[in-house]
Parts: sequence; C-alpha cells; structure tokens
Amino acid sequence: MSHFSFLEHFLPEDLLNHFDVIELIELGEVSSKKMIFEIHLNEKNALCGDLEVSDYESKGFLPSTRIQDFPIRGKAVYLVIRRRKWRNKETGKAYCNTYNYRSEGAKLTQELSDFLKGTGRDPRRYDK
Repeated sequence: MSHFSFLEHFLPEDLLNHFDVIELIELGEVSSKKMIFEIHLNEKNALCGDLEVSDYESKGFLPSTRIQDFPIRGKAVYLVIRRRKWRNKETGKAYCNTYNYRSEGAKLTQELSDFLKGTGRDPRRYDK
C-alpha cells in the first residue's frame, strides 16, 4: 500500500484507479501569498477500453495538465496530471487514454466545477 493511499478520500472518484501519486508538495504561491498543495500524478502503465495491450507500447508522457480541486485544510489543491502516450506497434498511430476529471473549458475538476455552479458561483472566476 502506498504512503499516499489516504489521498483517495480527497481526490476525485476513481482517479487513483488510473493514476499513481508521485509526489505531494506544499508550496507557497507567490501571486496569492498563500500555501497550496500540488499533487503530482502519473497515469498507470495500462490502456483503457478494449484495446489489446500487446499491440501498443508506451512512449512516455504528454505534457502535464494542472487543474484545481477542492481545498484541503483551507489550502488550494492543484492536481498535476501526466497522461501516457501510446503508439500502435503495427500502424505507428498515436493514442492517449481520455478521462473526464476536468470540467469542459475550465482548469477545475468536474466535481469542483459542479459544486461551484450549485452555489451560484461562476467557476470561470477561479480559472487562474
């Protein structure tokens, strides 16, 4: 069991089924002068869906995506997610797993965006 397993209680549902927590960092954010948490996650070495794993090979990671999630202990939480890129061995065609953890057009998790909409707040004002 990972020493980051407690985070499953704070992160979006099923996130840890597809990603491994690599690092949890507490940082001082210069613009807001507040402490934040950054949780770095790498996609597990597994294909989603009905693709045959033997037909594909992992070719590293795509650039990371940083999205905001619910605060923990009054500190902003940012998920820094790196998804794998795959290549079909026969065709050479690139493939990436897709997930719906991020709200459409926002830098917030879907759960946080839904929460803010439910309170009458505009989630776009939090996209900084």
